[in-house]
Amino acid sequence: MFESAELGHKIDKETYKKEVPALRAALQDAQWDLKENGKIPVIVLVSGQDGAGKGETINVLYEWMDPRYISTLAFSAPTDEERQRPFMWRYWRALPPKGRVGIFAGSWYSSPIHDRIDGGMTKAAMDARIDQINRFEAMLVNEGALVLKFWFHLTKDGQKRRLKALEKDPKTAWRVTQWNWDRLKTYDKLQDVVGHVLRMTNTPWAPWIIIEGEDDRYRSLTTGKILLEAIRQKLADADRQTTPVAPPARPNIDGRDVLSELKQPKNLMLKDDYETQLAKWQGKLSELVRDPRFKNRSLVCAFEGSDAAGKGGAIRRIIAAMDARDYQIVPVAAPTEEERAQPYLWRFWRNIPRTGRVSIFDRTWYGRVLVERVEGFCADADWLRAFAEINDFEHDLSDSGVIIVKFWLQISKEEQLKRFKEREKIEFKRFKITEEDWRNREKWDEYHQAVCDMVDHTSTGNAPWTLVEANDKNFARVKILHTICQRLEAALDAQPGAEGVAAADKSSKKKG
Repeated sequence: MFESAELGHKIDKETYKKEVPALRAALQDAQWDLKENGKIPVIVLVSGQDGAGKGETINVLYEWMDPRYISTLAFSAPTDEERQRPFMWRYWRALPPKGRVGIFAGSWYSSPIHDRIDGGMTKAAMDARIDQINRFEAMLVNEGALVLKFWFHLTKDGQKRRLKALEKDPKTAWRVTQWNWDRLKTYDKLQDVVGHVLRMTNTPWAPWIIIEGEDDRYRSLTTGKILLEAIRQKLADADRQTTPVAPPARPNIDGRDVLSELKQPKNLMLKDDYETQLAKWQGKLSELVRDPRFKNRSLVCAFEGSDAAGKGGAIRRIIAAMDARDYQIVPVAAPTEEERAQPYLWRFWRNIPRTGRVSIFDRTWYGRVLVERVEGFCADADWLRAFAEINDFEHDLSDSGVIIVKFWLQISKEEQLKRFKEREKIEFKRFKITEEDWRNREKWDEYHQAVCDMVDHTSTGNAPWTLVEANDKNFARVKILHTICQRLEAALDAQPGAEGVAAADKSSKKKG
């Protein structure tokens, strides 16, 4: 796939000087159109061999375009903070908002390629990472992004010539180190690995563009023209549906589903029994989050439920068992303007806890398949594909060591009405009841169906749903605490003992 980038492409100086002014003006016009459109983020990945002109091309794009609407992200070895979170966390945080261009110098491809070359990653592990990357890029495109991936290619002799030329020029000599010459020795291995990665990630929605990198003028002019045409095409197609619509949800023809079959307790839990059980499981939770094995894991508790089902009360009983420095409560409401300018999962990635910590989400990423679906805040294609995207998100978290515990708190329609009326009467609870809560009751059946579809499509082995019978608040609180303890204990028991964790941590620090 590199043949066309090994033909010795060149652009003479006169042609270059003639074409650049018009290209610069057109790129700046396209930037303005992007900003005015306000729906499209442009993500540009610049990759290639050492000496292939990645940095020079980025500098040229800054010269040609309006720098106010461009951001450049350079990624090297992960920091301590980044190593304590899932692999994709730092890339999610760096995504450009809609209407802007983000240039990635080094990207989610750099680490697996280098790790594979250095022998730190098996082919199977790299292929798993490739699958994760393909799904991530598909999600970005489905969310409206334009993803452009450039690979600047050099032949082995061409790379040697480039490094010598850079080393000879006093202005660029600092850029060439012994490390670059050592990497030249692994050229053939790099080509094998890169060829495999580019082939497996050369998707219709985010294809690779391979450009010969030896001639500066050819490389820069080609990159600029491709970027301009891609932006123009994306703006022209901005309102056209390109996402395949997912298959429809399974119809319920016999009236039975996961909520209708959920049986509320017939008798309320006695106060003495509740206090005994509460103390037992709070004590257990306190022990588990202080367990030495937990310092290399993290916990995410996700709460969804009917209005007035008791999410807040359950969360308060959880945090009573923990040190306030070790957890974060993330209340989720309508997205802010900043959050609307990003893919819908972006604001949740920002709040993923570091190792040894807990994040409790009061409402979650499932808003896309619940309130956004029912209230028509997104297109059908958006919430239908969200099931798979959410499963990918949770798989990424689980695969990196995050323990995910998800709860749906269900109450009957009669119990909800009773609680609504009680809230209106009690002064310090009036803030909990709004006109929106009353409106949501009118769509009880639609929400019921949405919840059942959600459970059917997203209750996975690593992140199953726990349905909580919440008519009895005390019963619900105990069940939630008990479930968290069970999941946490099972996950920790599957890990090495405290000594093994300490040894692994020590080894990790040495490598860093």
